[in-house]
Amino acid sequence: MSVKVENLEKNMAKLTVEVSAAELDNAIDIAYKKNKNRFNIPGFRKGKVPMAMVEKMYGPQVFYEDAVDTILNYSYPDAAKESGLEIVSRPEIDIVTIEKGKPFVYTATVATKPEVELGQYKGVKVSKADVSVTAKDVEAELVRVQEQNARMITVDDAEYQIKNGDTVTIDFDGSVDGVAFEGGKGENYPLTIGSHSFIDNFEDQLVGHKTGDNVDVNVTFPTPYGAKELEGKAALFKVVIHEIKQKELPALDDDFASEVSEFETLKEYKASLKSDIKLRKEKAAAQENENNVVKAVVANAKVELPDAMVNTNVENMINDYERSMNQQGLKLEQYLSYLGQTPEQFIESLKPQAIENIKSQLVFEAIIKAENITATDEAVEAKIKEMAEQYKMEADKVKGLLGEGGIENIKRDICFHEAIDLCVAEAELVDEKKAKKAAAKKEEAKEETKED
Repeated sequence: MSVKVENLEKNMAKLTVEVSAAELDNAIDIAYKKNKNRFNIPGFRKGKVPMAMVEKMYGPQVFYEDAVDTILNYSYPDAAKESGLEIVSRPEIDIVTIEKGKPFVYTATVATKPEVELGQYKGVKVSKADVSVTAKDVEAELVRVQEQNARMITVDDAEYQIKNGDTVTIDFDGSVDGVAFEGGKGENYPLTIGSHSFIDNFEDQLVGHKTGDNVDVNVTFPTPYGAKELEGKAALFKVVIHEIKQKELPALDDDFASEVSEFETLKEYKASLKSDIKLRKEKAAAQENENNVVKAVVANAKVELPDAMVNTNVENMINDYERSMNQQGLKLEQYLSYLGQTPEQFIESLKPQAIENIKSQLVFEAIIKAENITATDEAVEAKIKEMAEQYKMEADKVKGLLGEGGIENIKRDICFHEAIDLCVAEAELVDEKKAKKAAAKKEEAKEETKED
């Protein structure tokens, strides 16, 4: 096998691979043995037709497709390695020549790893995430806990009218142009008014009605909708209201605090909530600050991504989506139908994230190289120990299961985290609130100077 490399524009390259005639003939023989039971030729038992007879009847190219697959499976990885290129995409294969008894030649067009021109990555200036906790934050958390501990009380008053937040038990029977449709009927269905779990303004049309009422609810199915045949159609639902339940909130007092927490007074409980919110905000802020620093560092760098590299990354993302959907018993096509997207629209929607992922990876690889960051044995051992504790296994067993490739991935992750930590530690986090106040004071001082 011989390999010639041609560098193209925009980080693309073309490999011209020549495979010997003997290898092509061997691959054709493998293809014949694989497929010989498919051919029925008069005078021969099934599976006993000589290769020469099959080629005479159907042409020698009848085995080419399978033969090419066989050759590509072993020759392309070797050719990619021999090229010495850092290939970052799947190959686009084109057959140059294929003829039995002659060398087989094909080209593989690939994207190569682009060079990164680092910009400023130390001392980047970004807005500091706010970690202040206001009285409103505490009250909102208190209300959330209050809602969690609410009781639903059946309304006995026959004159009571349904309000937002009430839960009603209903029968409903839907039709489009007088014809019932699948999923349009339900009995004793609990529906919370204002939850927007039903389409259009279905729930709004129950507001003001009473227990025992029969209500005609007119709605229009949205576009897109899970059932294509219902998209944009007007529907009538015959609704019977059986029961109304009203939410009863517990009083926010010391008794409430003692029931939902370890504290005896509401004042103590509020102080605890404030502390918890502060911790959550600090954790979220640390992640937000890190994300903003990473974005700034990547934005400061220059790198030109080949389309093939982006497309390969998108394909990987789609494969991840498919695996995730399959685990939930769904097909990707069903998921896209729910989103109202075509496969082409879905692919386009993934490209911005793919580009961001690739740029971040390339930029921080360049920083790791520039800063000569390496993963120490101690750091690797600590990570393996952490994994062992997580999976309740012996560290040596984890190491054995990871293998050389897994250990290299751990080292890579450690280096990336160290590079990110370096950039975050060196960054200038600007408190926008303080900056605005300082700017306002400065402006006031200028005005006072003018008046003097």
